[in-house]
Amino acid sequence: MTGLRAGASALQSLLRTQKDSHLRVFVIWEPVLASDLSAPSTITLRRIHDERVKQYWDRSRGISHAMGEHDRPSVVWDYIAVYKPEQLWTDAPPQPEFKGRPVVRFIDGTREALQTIYSEKKN
Repeated sequence: MTGLRAGASALQSLLRTQKDSHLRVFVIWEPVLASDLSAPSTITLRRIHDERVKQYWDRSRGISHAMGEHDRPSVVWDYIAVYKPEQLWTDAPPQPEFKGRPVVRFIDGTREALQTIYSEKKN
């Protein structure tokens, strides 16, 4: 399985274990590879099928630019970040509680970050 497919599958597996109905996940697809000529296909979008997920096609990589992209090596992709529920994005993204790339390698850390946030909410 290639990187993005593996990351999408790992994220979907993680979501199956997360029961919090308030969890929101935003998946941003963007053109990075030569094969990324258009928005992701329906088959690609179905890899992540949790109702808490919203998926977007960012043709101009606006999110990547907002997160620091300034040249080809600095493109932000295959990246996962966890934010506390009260954090708002304004002119620039806030600092995440956890981040990493590629997604597939950072799923366990993502799970731990979510558990920490949930335990803080309960206290």
